[in-house]
Amino acid sequence: MALHVMEEANHCLQCKKPRCQEGCPIHTNIPEVIRLLKEGRLNDAGWMLFENNPLTTVCALVCNHENQCEGHCVRGIKGAPVHFSVIESYISTTYANQMVKGPALSNGRKAAIIGAGPAGITIAIILARYGYKVTIFDSRDKIGGVLRYGIPDFRLPNAVLDDIAYRHLELKGIQFRPNTHIGNPITIDDLFRDGYQSVFLGSGLWRPNKLNIRGESLGHVTYAINYLANPEAFQLGERIMIIGMGNSAMDCARTAIRSGARYVTCVNRTEEYTASEYEASYARLEGVEFLMNKCTLEIREDGVVLADSQIDENKKIIPVKGTERLYPCTGVIIAVSQGAENNLVNTTRGIDTGKGGLLLVDADGHTSRPGVFAAGDATSGAKTVVEAVVHGKKVAEAMHAYMQTLPLPVMTDYPDIPSVDTIEATAQAEQLL
Repeated sequence: MALHVMEEANHCLQCKKPRCQEGCPIHTNIPEVIRLLKEGRLNDAGWMLFENNPLTTVCALVCNHENQCEGHCVRGIKGAPVHFSVIESYISTTYANQMVKGPALSNGRKAAIIGAGPAGITIAIILARYGYKVTIFDSRDKIGGVLRYGIPDFRLPNAVLDDIAYRHLELKGIQFRPNTHIGNPITIDDLFRDGYQSVFLGSGLWRPNKLNIRGESLGHVTYAINYLANPEAFQLGERIMIIGMGNSAMDCARTAIRSGARYVTCVNRTEEYTASEYEASYARLEGVEFLMNKCTLEIREDGVVLADSQIDENKKIIPVKGTERLYPCTGVIIAVSQGAENNLVNTTRGIDTGKGGLLLVDADGHTSRPGVFAAGDATSGAKTVVEAVVHGKKVAEAMHAYMQTLPLPVMTDYPDIPSVDTIEATAQAEQLL
């Protein structure tokens, strides 16, 4: 492995204007990282990676390198690019084993993170570096969000996320409260009441979008986000049809193959699809078939009714009459993206939302309610992991700047125990607000 990594490193031209760094959404200083590695300063290279990107071990595995760093490499113009993903993975995983530093000195302030996805984890780590006491709340039992419950283990091993939980959260004193829904019973108002000076909303997109066609409620049908969270729970048979051709559809297809399906077909309405060519090529290699230019009309017990598609004068995709046909299958997975959950916003005053329930924020992640910030999928629709980290870094700095404007909490310990009358009067006053 090390020899292969050094071969890739030796291919780097150390460009004065590194196109690879420009193509990286988080602007990793790729030439400098490679230079440090070649000089035998692996720990310095690892420190640089983690300081710039707290989720570097994840991004090395799941980033769309073909369109980002490697896709911009000057060597790729006439030949093979420098495969920085291999270099980054080796450096970050090797250096991570030496990360045992404990919590930073406390600054006496608390921050709450709702959602343990990539943006939430990034913000928690950065705030902990500043000395904030951070608590992460998540409705699942482990950290990761879409990283753990939306990306198959063969692409992103859970061990990588478990290592982040230990080295970045536990060792840094970041508390994780699992299986906890914010919005019901705990509200954002409760968090402010209990001393959190700032709250980040990063609950992600967990509500599947529907096709709104007949048969969608049948027992052999599921949605991609539900299937990927726990494939073993579903019995979809050996002939599976997947509606959609994004990266989630590719993940579902490859997971189904590994779960025993013999025939897997992805259906798309047009000739173009949103999955990366890298992911689509792996799906093809593993035997997944692609069915293009087909509209999905109805789901039946024994298959899916499809028709040829065409674009009308209004540029809408419509079925071609007379081309309807039943395509037999034993299971159906609908992979046409996800939307935002509204329970959290519905239980909180003063937070504005836009189309699809997405949270409205400014460039730094401020919502319409002071002290409440948001980023990632919950604000802009589905994005890549590295973009969530980029947004998370910006929001973390905004949260830090905001909390520094607030008075430092006077009481670090609990005051004298109040009387029952005082507690009841306080509760009644809060209900009247």
